[in-house]
Amino acid sequence: MSEATKRSTVYFDPDIHRALRMKAAETDRSISDLVNDAVKTALSEDAEDLAAFEKRAEESNLSFEEVVKSLKRSGKI
Repeated sequence: MSEATKRSTVYFDPDIHRALRMKAAETDRSISDLVNDAVKTALSEDAEDLAAFEKRAEESNLSFEEVVKSLKRSGKI
């Protein structure tokens, strides 16, 4: 581990922990590596979502009522 890493305690459901141990053994990686990759993936998806929200920030908002009325007018409901 490098100096830049931080240590933390994480509590897993026993079945999840067993699955992580098995995957770590099969892939010759540590549980820490697997968890770090999963967290990075989740944060990357969050970053993509935030970018999409920012890109669409200038779009007008429709109320639920407007959407339902529009669907009714178009014959979709």
